[in-house]
Amino acid sequence: MTFFPEEPDVPLNQRAKGRAMLRYEDINQAGKVLLSAMPVALGPSIWRAYGAHPLAAAMMADGVLPILSRLVLSAGDGPIAVLSPVEAEGAMQLAHTAGTDGEVDRIVLNMWCRLYGEAGRTHGPAPANAGERLLVGRVFAEHVMTRPFAKEREARKVLRLPRVEGLPEVPPERYEWQPAEDLLGLPEGARWIEDGFSMDPTPVVFSLDHTDSNQHVNSLVYPRVFLEVALRRLWDLGHRGVLGGQHAELAYRKPCFAGERLRLVVRGYERGDEVGIAGALLTEEEAAGPIEEARPRCFARIAMAKAEGGR
Repeated sequence: MTFFPEEPDVPLNQRAKGRAMLRYEDINQAGKVLLSAMPVALGPSIWRAYGAHPLAAAMMADGVLPILSRLVLSAGDGPIAVLSPVEAEGAMQLAHTAGTDGEVDRIVLNMWCRLYGEAGRTHGPAPANAGERLLVGRVFAEHVMTRPFAKEREARKVLRLPRVEGLPEVPPERYEWQPAEDLLGLPEGARWIEDGFSMDPTPVVFSLDHTDSNQHVNSLVYPRVFLEVALRRLWDLGHRGVLGGQHAELAYRKPCFAGERLRLVVRGYERGDEVGIAGALLTEEEAAGPIEEARPRCFARIAMAKAEGGR
């Protein structure tokens, strides 16, 4: 369903572990960690390792920031209790992508994170596997190194990293870039359950409360936006039982800003017991026309499955 590259074998200084602090509302009534809650685990684990890397300070001084370009979330096992300790562990890797001419066209920072929790329940009798260590979720985050605040557009693109003694200016590892538009395609083994993409009737309006210090809408707002539209569309297509998010993959092309009103175009699909949508976030003018002619801000695939809904 999702593009989840294999975690690489990297040195210890590119690996990390940390305690993920989940909120009460981050675990659903079935004891599963919500997809939208998983990315916070990157902070006390992989981002901490990045901050300690010799290149991090040099990049900050040069105005270079890792800007999220793709996010993949995958649900795991359960149940876990609200007070269950959740540990995050994983790896990071700097790499480069190349164009058709073989020349470097991006420097990327990739992160892999696994979330582990202890089987249990917040209320009611303990499950049969109480105390067992469970893989409760996975995250892959792809970032493009950028100078977002550079005045000249040409200066924003980063093809070489700042010079740090003993480290290459271009990471030697090669990473295969996945076009964002691929997320509008049908997942392998699935079938469309509607004829084409159409505009969701509910507009998306962004406020200051959706933004962060990078001066645009925070990247973690988008998974919630697409999960909500998936539920609305699947309801209209006849899938009205209790659904739970299984996978989400988002590709970010251009940021959104406070004060903007945008629209979602989506198309539903089925694959076995799984149902989902492919979709994009774009301007109202683009949403009224052919999606092939649009330049969406963000692309997504959301997969959901029927759930027991609790105990």
